[in-house]
Amino acid sequence: MPYYTKLGKLPSKRHIQFRRPDGALYSEEVFGTEGFSGPTSTLYHIHPPTQVIGWKALYGTEVEYVEREVMRMRHAKSMMLPPKGDPVTGRTVLFGNADVEIGTCAPDERMKYFFKNAQGDECFFIHFGSGTVFTSFGTLKFRPRDYIVIPKGVTYRFEFDTPKDGEPDPRFLLIEVANGSHILPPPRYMSKATAQFLEHAPYCERDLKTPELPLTFDKKGEYEVRIKSRNLVHSYIYKYHPLDVVGWDGCYYPYIFNIDDFSPIVGKHHMPPPTHQTFEAHNFVICSFCPRLLDFHPQAIVVPYNHSNLDSDEVLYYVQGNYKARKGIEVGSLSLHPQGIPHGPHPGTVEATIGAKETNELAVMCDTFRPLYPTKAALDIDDLNYPRSWEEEHFPMALGAKSNGSAKSGRNGHSNGKPTKATKPARSAKSTGKTAKPTTNTWD
Repeated sequence: MPYYTKLGKLPSKRHIQFRRPDGALYSEEVFGTEGFSGPTSTLYHIHPPTQVIGWKALYGTEVEYVEREVMRMRHAKSMMLPPKGDPVTGRTVLFGNADVEIGTCAPDERMKYFFKNAQGDECFFIHFGSGTVFTSFGTLKFRPRDYIVIPKGVTYRFEFDTPKDGEPDPRFLLIEVANGSHILPPPRYMSKATAQFLEHAPYCERDLKTPELPLTFDKKGEYEVRIKSRNLVHSYIYKYHPLDVVGWDGCYYPYIFNIDDFSPIVGKHHMPPPTHQTFEAHNFVICSFCPRLLDFHPQAIVVPYNHSNLDSDEVLYYVQGNYKARKGIEVGSLSLHPQGIPHGPHPGTVEATIGAKETNELAVMCDTFRPLYPTKAALDIDDLNYPRSWEEEHFPMALGAKSNGSAKSGRNGHSNGKPTKATKPARSAKSTGKTAKPTTNTWD
């Protein structure tokens, strides 16, 4: 995390005597990264955190990727995946590589144990549902559109609220680090001297929700903690509640950031995807495409230019909005555009969106710097027509229109604020609906 915080009871100095009410010492645990030269927190337990019994391996977690030799654009419809399991066992990896695993989960069971990922950081995006994450650092109450960043090694348990009538069942996107690095804010947003968010950053400390009380659970019994390590989930038994921390401080802890608090950076001309960057780890970044005002040059083309991001594969998870610049895209879709194949707006959308002033769509993007591969689960929900959806005429002309546009049209190819025959695409009624108040998708 970028800044220091604390919660609960603490002694005045590190590594000194700190006693329980019964006179025994609290057990100090230094929770450190990068050989204790990286971000660290110090926790104080009622019981020694080393008292673990009953270890056994439960199941493997190594992801099997398929079609490694195939390079094409893909469209996975994750809403087709049926609810299953709990917030850990119900996860389905769809795309990944040696650096990151990207998947979704629609749990239909409660977690009856605690979990710790000892292999990598986890970044959850809560699409539907609300609830509480109970962690060794305190309680985090979450809601739809929250990012929940849980660093490597943190013990936690998800508890989703029961949906009210008419509310969708819980569902989330999970981006999990596979290379041992950590998910952090981009360094260009941070002061090198103080780690404070800088003025140009699209979010700051005020937007982050840190753990809160209740923190400490002082109970004895048998509590299962499952730990992911060595591509296996292992089961361990504690004779006391594993969330027995009375206080902690430091710069390494879980937190929440709601995507609605991201302040998009806009410009006179179309801004490149890095302006939407929210987090990064080694060899991948996470971006937030949020509702925003569009480019304000009088002749602006507001959809993305065709582009080849030569060093990155790109996955977009579509959250909500009107995806008319991407044919066939729906809520819960994941599109994959591999490095090596140029991609850009779908046929008809460039002309159809000229004059649009804002976009109301929401999506999460993960760009990776090594190729992404699908799993069998991704192939099962793959839209095979997606790669051919760019084959239509991109700039259809109305019958009888001149190829260079109307001589009477305005500077945007519009006359009196309405599209002329020269600029109004033949498919506009299907691709954008009403043209008087156009809105657009500006996904990368």
